[in-house]
Amino acid sequence: MKMQSAVNSRIITLAILIGFVIFLVGKSSAGEFKVIRVYDGDTINAVNDENEIKVRLVGIDAPETKKGKRNPGQPYSQRAKKFLASMVLDKNVDVKEYGKDRYGRILGVVYLDKTDVNLEMIKAGLAEVYRGRQPKGLPIYLYREVEKEAIRVGKGVWSLGDKYVSPKVWRKEHRR
Repeated sequence: MKMQSAVNSRIITLAILIGFVIFLVGKSSAGEFKVIRVYDGDTINAVNDENEIKVRLVGIDAPETKKGKRNPGQPYSQRAKKFLASMVLDKNVDVKEYGKDRYGRILGVVYLDKTDVNLEMIKAGLAEVYRGRQPKGLPIYLYREVEKEAIRVGKGVWSLGDKYVSPKVWRKEHRR
């Protein structure tokens, strides 16, 4: 009886471990991709042998780009797009996935070699920490610390001082 209980316990433990590994692999890594397009300061398009994906850089919010004749875009939106493109366009990156947004884009941290590109956008003052709900497991505390430093030294969008408008607020004010 004790032997059967020990075997059952091991089987349950093994099943839990296998389930956990499947969960981690399925949720945490989209894999390696080549960036083929940069839409704006926080969205890219990338491909590998099997997939083409659109990635929304999770945890950050870059200035909104021009959308039509009536919507000119925010200050620093083109700089943010160009900076992101200079880092990742036509390069191989790793994408760590944190789910999908309401538009079906992968929410991901993009890594160039071992550099967190999302974090670099904040460090350059070309994106703020996203003000909405953050996915579990994202090191948002690190993003906030880097943002504080960018604000302190007045980098990028933070050089606008009181004239700076968060992309989240700007989107609300410029809805079609």
